[in-house]
Amino acid sequence: MSSIQLVDVSKDWGNTKALEAINLTIEPGTFCVLLGPSGCGKSTTLRIIAGLESASSGQVFVDGQDVTEQPPALRGIAMVFQNYALFPHLNVADNISFGMSVRKVEAAEAARRLQSTVELLGLQKLLARKPSQLSGGQQQRVALGRALVAQAKVCLMDEPLSNLDAQLRQDMRRELRELQQRLGLTVVYVTHDQTEAMSMADQVVLLNKGHIEQNAAPRTLYSSPATTFAARFIGTPAMNLLRLENGHIAGSQVAVQHAGAQLGIRPESVALGGNIPATVQSLEYLGADLVLRCAVGTEVITVRADGQCELTAGAQVTLQWPAQAEHYFDLPGNRVN
Repeated sequence: MSSIQLVDVSKDWGNTKALEAINLTIEPGTFCVLLGPSGCGKSTTLRIIAGLESASSGQVFVDGQDVTEQPPALRGIAMVFQNYALFPHLNVADNISFGMSVRKVEAAEAARRLQSTVELLGLQKLLARKPSQLSGGQQQRVALGRALVAQAKVCLMDEPLSNLDAQLRQDMRRELRELQQRLGLTVVYVTHDQTEAMSMADQVVLLNKGHIEQNAAPRTLYSSPATTFAARFIGTPAMNLLRLENGHIAGSQVAVQHAGAQLGIRPESVALGGNIPATVQSLEYLGADLVLRCAVGTEVITVRADGQCELTAGAQVTLQWPAQAEHYFDLPGNRVN
C-alpha cells in the first residue's frame, strides 16, 4: 500500500487555470474518489498523479517519495482508462500479460501472476477470446487484470464504468470495492457520478472549477456539506436551498432558528403533516417515492414523500422537518452552522 500527496499542485493551460494550489493527502489502502462536474479538474489531477501531465507548479509524492519529475513508468502506478485500451488483435491472456512481457518479467513469475489474476477476476474461461468477443463488463475485468498483474500499489481509474449499462455498473461498483479491500490497494477513482462516489469511497474529494470544494468521507459530505455547491451536488433530489429574509423563509411567516442567508433542507428530511402550509406545484411519481415541489412563501421546497401518497398539483398540504435537518449558509455559499 502506498500513500499519495499533492502539495500546492497547480495546472495552467495558457491563461486558463485548470487546477489551483491543490493540497491533498490520500492514505495507504484508501479508495479515494475525485468527484465533480465536467471541467472541474478531476481528470487533470489524476493525470498529474500518473505523470501523464506535468504540474505547472507544486509537488507529487507517492509513498513519501517525490515523483514530480519522474516519468510514469517509474512511479509504480497502474491505470485503468474509460475506453479500456485493449489490443484488439490480442486475446485476453495476452492483453493481461502484455505489460509483463514489455517489462521482461521472468516467464514462470508471469504465468503465476496471470493465473492468480484471472482466478481473482473470474476470467479463466475467456483467456482465448479477443476483446470483440467480450461483453462490456468482461472487457472491464480484462483492463483491470492488466493493471493488477503489474502488482502496483497504486491504481488510478478514469471513469472506468461509464461505458456500462446501469445494472452492470452497480455490479461492478461492488466488485471493484471488494477487490480493492481484499488486495489493500490505494485507488484514486475519477467520476462525475455521485452514486459511484458515495457507494465506493472511503474519501471523496469534491472538485469545482479547479479547487477542492470539500474533502471528506461520504457520510460527512452528505450530512455536513461545507458549501452550497457541495450541498446541491450530493444527494438526489438535490438539497433545497431556501432564501431567508429577516429570520423567515422568504415570503412566508415560517421562522428559522439560526442566522444565515440560506436554509438547506434535504428533500428526504421533509415530511407531510405539520404546521408549515404549502401548495403542491408539481409532482413526479417514481414508484417507491413521490417527489413533490411545494411552494412555501416565495420559495419552492422539494419533498421526497412515500409513493403511496395520492396528491395532485394545486393541493394544499402542510410540511415539517426536524431542527437537526437544517443547514445554514451565508450569501457566498459557505456553511455557518
